[in-house]
Amino acid sequence: MTGFDDGLRGGAGSLALLAAASLLAGAVNAVAGGGTILTFPVLAAILPPDPARMVTANATSTLGLWPASVVAAWSSRGNRAGMPIWTRWLVLPSALGAAVGTALVLCLPPAWFDVLVPWLILLAAVLFALQPRIAAWAGVGTSAAARLPLTCGLQFLVGVYGGYFGAGIGILMLAALAFLGLGDIHRLNGVKNVLATWINGVATAVFAAGAFAGSHEVSWPLAGLMAVSAMTGSLGASHLARRVPAAAMRNLVAIIGFALAGYYFWRQWQA
Repeated sequence: MTGFDDGLRGGAGSLALLAAASLLAGAVNAVAGGGTILTFPVLAAILPPDPARMVTANATSTLGLWPASVVAAWSSRGNRAGMPIWTRWLVLPSALGAAVGTALVLCLPPAWFDVLVPWLILLAAVLFALQPRIAAWAGVGTSAAARLPLTCGLQFLVGVYGGYFGAGIGILMLAALAFLGLGDIHRLNGVKNVLATWINGVATAVFAAGAFAGSHEVSWPLAGLMAVSAMTGSLGASHLARRVPAAAMRNLVAIIGFALAGYYFWRQWQA
């Protein structure tokens, strides 16, 4: 695509909807994660009809939201003060998993992704709804040092899922980090934002390289619009994170996720 509205369905209204979804997605990612649930369906709806439209929407969403991840990581840097130095080891499985997950998107037939989309959105919504119970369960057990290898393995799987689709990785990571007993939700969120930046950064690099190589499409103008809106939302939410209950935003996103999953299941049934 060479312009904002080249073949775009809905024109200016679609651009406004995407900007609003990206603004909210940036805010949601900074607080709890899951912004892809909001931007991916909008992109899938407004992009021109194409057999690989879902893959294009996924790649564009990843590229558009990554700058907001950087903003969130920078804004929450104070929450990471005093974290054990060994927590940095979680970056490695995050990056490796993201590379594997992104490669799966590009290697598997686009039709597979179409089939998996409603299940992935449903999984993300369930994770959002059950996050308090998951975190409470994960917080019990043996010492943090003994749990680190297991957490690294879980983080690798989170990276694979994040590279492949991404919606809900924030909740997965918060649960895994709670398993290590690293502190309250704000401290965990600071670490989560860094790991999310690595996962989305690796996926962004692979998607960008693939687009330049011609293996798939990316709407660069839409990704740029998303980046500006998402960074704005991320910066604002980072400052308000301690005042706005994360549970309220998580429940809202879960409701949206269940509704979207139902819509995509219905659309598959109609096809």
